[in-house]
Amino acid sequence: MSYYQPGILATPVPPQARHMFFALESAAALPAALENLKGLVDGKSAVVGFGESLVKALKGQIEGLRAFPALTGVGVDNPSTQHALWCWLHGVDRGELLNRSNAIEAALAPALRLVQMNETFRHLTGHDLTGYEDGTENPHDEAAVAAALVSDGADGMVGGSFAAIQQWQHDLKGFHAMPSHEKDNIMGRRLSDNEEIDDAPISAHVKRTAQESFAPEAFVVRRSMPWIEGDRAGLMFLAFGFSLDAFEAQLRRMSGLEDGITDGLYRISRPITGGYYWCPPLKDGHLDLRALRIG
Repeated sequence: MSYYQPGILATPVPPQARHMFFALESAAALPAALENLKGLVDGKSAVVGFGESLVKALKGQIEGLRAFPALTGVGVDNPSTQHALWCWLHGVDRGELLNRSNAIEAALAPALRLVQMNETFRHLTGHDLTGYEDGTENPHDEAAVAAALVSDGADGMVGGSFAAIQQWQHDLKGFHAMPSHEKDNIMGRRLSDNEEIDDAPISAHVKRTAQESFAPEAFVVRRSMPWIEGDRAGLMFLAFGFSLDAFEAQLRRMSGLEDGITDGLYRISRPITGGYYWCPPLKDGHLDLRALRIG
C-alpha cells in the first residue's frame, strides 16, 4: 500500500480535474471536518494539501511550510492568494467531479468555506494550450520519488510532499499571432518536434528553469493542466517537491531576481494566483495527520 498520496506521481495527468480552495471559518469545527475529509480522500482520486494558516490553527508546525510569497520581479508580479486548504480532484467525468466536490464542500462545513474552484483538463497527450508539451523535463520513477516526496523525518512526515500552485492566464491570441521562430524562442523548444533549441535566447523558459542549472539542483515534479473559463484560458501550474525551495528558486530566476533577465514566458502569460500547501502522507489508506497531532 502506498505511503504517499499516489495522485501526486500518477501519470499521465487525469483527463478531468478540479482544484478546490478553502478558507478557514471555524477552528473549533476543524477536528470534525478533517475526520470527515479522511473518509472522502484516498490520495489517488483526491489529493489534499494544507496551508500554513490551517496548520497554525491546529497548533501544529510543518518544517518547511510557509505562505506563498508575493514576488515582484523585473517588470513582473507573482501574486500570493494563499488559502487554508486545497483539494485536487481527479476523474474522467465532469458530472462525477461535481458530485464529489459538493460532497467534500459539505463535509468540511462549517469549519472551511469554498472560496475558489477551477476546472482543468488534459489537452492532447499533456500539452499546454499554446501547443507545447508540458513537463518534458520531469524526473521519472525513483528520481520522481526523490524529487517530490519527503524521505525522512518524524511520524507523519515521510511520504509527505509540498505543492506549489499558480494559475497562469495566457494571451493565446497574441501568442498564436507570433511567427513560429519567436514562439519557439519564448519556450526554448521547437513546437514541431519538442527538441530543445541550443541557441535559444537566455530568456527562453527552458533555459530559465533548467533544473540542473541551480545550486543545489532544483528538481520538481510538474502536474500542470490547462483551464478555460469563458474567454479566459491558461495553465494551472502545479509542482510537487520534497521542499518548496526548488520551485521558489525557479520562480525567482524566472522573475529576473537572480540576474535581471525575465523569463520570456511573461511576454504571453501572467500568474494570477499563488499558493503553497503541505500534502500529508497516507497510513492504512487514509490521510496520516500524526504530524499535526491528529490520529
